[in-house]
Amino acid sequence: MSKFGEIIDVDIPVLLDFFTEWNEQSIAMHPVLRDVAAALGDKAKVIKIDVDKNKELAEALRVKGLPTLIIYKKGEMKWRHSGEQDADTLINILQEYI
Repeated sequence: MSKFGEIIDVDIPVLLDFFTEWNEQSIAMHPVLRDVAAALGDKAKVIKIDVDKNKELAEALRVKGLPTLIIYKKGEMKWRHSGEQDADTLINILQEYI
C-alpha cells in the first residue's frame, strides 16, 4: 500500500485502470488505454492494476465493477468511473488535470 501512495502522489494526473484478465470489458479497455497513454505521453500516467493480484488495494478503494477507472493527482482522487470509456473522453478528462 505504501507503494500505491508513491504512485498517486505526483504532479501529473494518474489514470488507474482496475481490471481482471477474465473480464471482457476490462480486456476491451486495454487498446483504449494504450491510445490514451500514447496521446498524452509524459503529461499523464496510465497504470493498469490487476484486481486479482491486488485484492487488498481494490477492497480499500471499494472497487466493485470492472473496469473501474480512477484519476489521481497529488494523491487526491479527482475522478472515478466504473465501466468502459472511449479514448477521447478519457483524454479530455485527463487534460482537465494537466
